[in-house]
Amino acid sequence: MTAPDTGTGSPVRIEGPWTHRDVAANGARFHIAEMGDGPLVLLLHGFPQFWWTWRHQLTALADAGYRAVAMDLRGVGGSDRTPRGYDPANLALDITGVVRSLGEPDAALVGHDLGGYLAWTAAVMRPKLVRRLVVSSMPHPRRWRSAMVSDFSQSRAGSYIWGFQRPWLPERRLVADDAALVGELIQEWSGPNPPDDAELAVYRRAMSIPSTAHCSIEPYRWMVRSMARPDGIQFNRRMKRPVRVPTLHLHGSLDPAMRTRSAAGSGEYVEAPYRWRLFDGLGHFPHEEDPAAFSAELVNWLRDPEPDR
Repeated sequence: MTAPDTGTGSPVRIEGPWTHRDVAANGARFHIAEMGDGPLVLLLHGFPQFWWTWRHQLTALADAGYRAVAMDLRGVGGSDRTPRGYDPANLALDITGVVRSLGEPDAALVGHDLGGYLAWTAAVMRPKLVRRLVVSSMPHPRRWRSAMVSDFSQSRAGSYIWGFQRPWLPERRLVADDAALVGELIQEWSGPNPPDDAELAVYRRAMSIPSTAHCSIEPYRWMVRSMARPDGIQFNRRMKRPVRVPTLHLHGSLDPAMRTRSAAGSGEYVEAPYRWRLFDGLGHFPHEEDPAAFSAELVNWLRDPEPDR
């Protein structure tokens, strides 16, 4: 599987002050939207979204003097839809490969949801390529695993992930009725200020691109099915290595998909300055629900030469 046509007028290459192009990395092709000049900040989206979720931060970062790049993860948006390669270790190599393909020595990684899970992973696997780490709405992978297995409340909150383990049915549900479920999930996981219908329609159209639903679900299938397999056990053991770059951890206090209690405490895996910031009254998508507050927090922290604990 490869990416469908994503030229001008596509549901992926949305016009704006940014520019679109493709880069090759880790044996695949990745679509990026980029804006600005300066130190690289690479933005990683979560489920069920694509690069466009970072539209507000692209402009804020560019205005602040950064080279802001939002990429589509493997299998999503304008990036290649490959038949395999959706385990977190390989997806993290996609990310660090894009950093190299952009000609940069390193990047500040900013990841939300699944993108946050992969940002944690990349910071452990390729620390020399990660200058700083920002994670939103996602605990460290070891915390995620522990919470999903041993915390009933988090397991119930993440019930959609357990549902993804069934074959084919989840994909069909995601794209039914013009991907209506995508809009429902985003609204359900948001706080009091969810995206409007026009914005939800953008995500619904992107999920409706052939093979996107299947590829979007595959990382979650690996995350659950590998728990008792040698590859999953090895990955969990590998993630014991501490993160050694300054880390900013952001979370919405009303997040119903990833509970605050599950995310808090991830700092135990960081042997570097670690800052926890809870956004009061926001849900799972703080960067969209209150983009001004999120962007200000992000830019101020990136500018801080010595972020403290």
